[in-house]
Amino acid sequence: MTLKRRRSVLLAALTGAFLLVLGTAAESAVRYYPVAPDVRLNVRSGPGTHYNLVRVLPAGASVAIYCQTPGETVTGTYGTSNIWDNIANGEYVSDAYVKTGSDGYVASRCG
Repeated sequence: MTLKRRRSVLLAALTGAFLLVLGTAAESAVRYYPVAPDVRLNVRSGPGTHYNLVRVLPAGASVAIYCQTPGETVTGTYGTSNIWDNIANGEYVSDAYVKTGSDGYVASRCG
């Protein structure tokens, strides 16, 4: 194998290893939070109850919070909050029903 070919193979291997580590780190940064017990939680297309209903999470569900945004104020199992959790592309749930352990933001703001 030529020196040029060895460098190319080594560079490809290092790039692949870097991307694998980067992907693993990003995946491990996502935390899952439990939805309030016995609650079937409405998932909306935006941060408020006037947005379209996308789906309903079953009782006992947990959600990954990718970002959070202010929206309509809702009173739920865990108090009153205007924070809405983005759980997937175009899917939001009220933080008042998600046990995050905080009354404030636990993820970056959606932007």
